[in-house]
Order: sequence, then C-alpha cells, then structure tokens
Amino acid sequence: MSRTVCTTLPAALLLALVGCGGSQHAVTETYYLVATNVKVPYWQQAAGGLTRAAAQYKVKAEFVGPESYDPKIQHQQFLGVLAKKPTGILVSVSDPAYLQADIDEAITAGVPVITIDSDAPASKRLTFIGTDNYKAGAMGAKIVAEKLQGKGAVVIYTIDGQGNLADRLRGYRDVFATHPGLKIEEIVNMQGDPRIAFDTTKEFLEKKTKIDAFVCLEAIACPEVADVLDRQKTAGITVVAMDTDQRTLEAIKKGLVTATVGQKPFSMAFLGLKVLDDLHHYPVLPLGRNWSQDPFAPVPTFIDTGATLIDRSNVDQFIEERNSATAR
Repeated sequence: MSRTVCTTLPAALLLALVGCGGSQHAVTETYYLVATNVKVPYWQQAAGGLTRAAAQYKVKAEFVGPESYDPKIQHQQFLGVLAKKPTGILVSVSDPAYLQADIDEAITAGVPVITIDSDAPASKRLTFIGTDNYKAGAMGAKIVAEKLQGKGAVVIYTIDGQGNLADRLRGYRDVFATHPGLKIEEIVNMQGDPRIAFDTTKEFLEKKTKIDAFVCLEAIACPEVADVLDRQKTAGITVVAMDTDQRTLEAIKKGLVTATVGQKPFSMAFLGLKVLDDLHHYPVLPLGRNWSQDPFAPVPTFIDTGATLIDRSNVDQFIEERNSATAR
C-alpha cells in the first residue's frame, strides 16, 4: 500500500478548481456518483449536492449504488457505470478489496475518479473529498470521556472493512488511551444491518451488562440504539452517534442520544462533481501517475469537508439550517 500524504486544499487552488465558467460545459457530459447505500438519508443528501452542481454546470449526473450495504453489488455497479464511458466518477468505497482494482481500471481507461466519504488510498484515484475521519473519531471520543468523567464501559458499532470507520475507531482508541478508566467492552460488526445494532443493544440491556456508553461509527446504528433505550425506558447511558439521520436528530431532542458528529455529504458530492468537471476540461497527465507522492501535483491528495458536533444545544438550529438549504 502506498503512503498517502494528506494535504488541506488551499483556498486559491479551490477557487481555481471550481471557479471555471459555464460556457465550456456540454450537455453530453455525464458524471456518476456510486454510493454505498442509496436509501439512507446521508446519501440522499449527497445526491442533492450532486444534482445542485450538475444543474449549475448544465451537465448530466446520475446517482447509483446498492440499496443496502453490499460491496459486491457496488463493485458490479461501478463496472456497469464504467462500461457507459462516463465523463467522470465519484465513488464512496465500501471495501477497497472490491473497488481498488475497479478504480485503477477506470483511470487506465482515461476516466477520472475521485473518492468521497470513504477512500481507497492505495488506488490511482486522483483526490479524496470527505471528513478527516480520525479527527471525527477523536471528537466523539472526547464527548464520551467528558460525559463519563474518564471512566466506564463502552460498546462501539462499526462495519468491518471500511477504511473511514477504521480511522474513526483509531481516533476513539487514541483518546481513550489517555483515560485508563475507559474500557471498550465490545466492538460490534453490524455488517450494514441496523437490526444487528437493535438486537445487540437489547441483549446488553437484558443481560444487565453494565454499559455506560454506546458509540456508533456510522449513521444507521444509533437510531436503533436510541429506539431500544426508549422502549426499555433506560436512562443515564451516553450515546454518541454519527451523521444527521432525522431519527438521530429526534433522539437528541428527546435526550436519548447525547451528541452526533455530523459530516457534509452534500458538500462532498457538490464539490466532487465540480472538481471532476475541471479534470475533464483540464486533465492532469498522465492520469495514472502517483500524484499523492508528487510535491508539484496539480491535484490535492485530500480535501477535508469538515465535521460538526450536534447536541441539544444546537440541534434545532441545525435542523432549521438544513431545511433552509434543502428549500433552496
């Protein structure tokens, strides 16, 4: 695996990437976003960003992906997209073991590929646009440490094989390492199935295993955790979620979820299409070069779209701003 050098995109370069005028665009240009689970609200927000950018540039954009977490199906759909000879591809990598070769094949065929949300850093992709996932994990871990005063048992829900979730887990581990009283009781691979999160949480409570906090490294687990806590009338357990599923936000308002780390999927897809369009009109050559190791690369290795901590103090404001943005 190649060593990836992460850089923050300078403001001047960002303007250069997205500031080109609309006259150069052709309606025949077609861009694709290959997501990991098109039904979840997180990816619906990304689809909104893709659509907004396509409308601005007057180009075509299509949103595809499996309806549940399934790396094999995503691999097949990526190859289906590539067969259509697209102008460019955005992809959230569910599992590099399935997608890395596909990305490299696209680059070899002359199709620029940008990863968003979840990366395949050893692939020939040109840029990764998304959250600094290590920092996102550390952000959530600090909330757990604060709420538990540095002492307690924690259950963490994740999906094995996803690099972004592994980075978040690393952030949690490193913060917890500074609090010897915090113990990770179990790491649950929920395999992209919310029922596993529901059933596992229920089992912990029914066995009366002392759990002080539940942590979710992805979007679909913590709404299920909150549902179980609500049904069992259980209070006093810290729950730190990920992303801004409406059920998560409602659970924060009810006091069932302590906080969530909100990402910016709309921004990832919006900016991703614009950068792809620029790469189409002003290609970097050779496309398959290891640009991450080139100190004079015309593309950044990593564009950090940021993360926001949402709790009861700002959840209403977040919902209002989200609804306003959706209306626009």
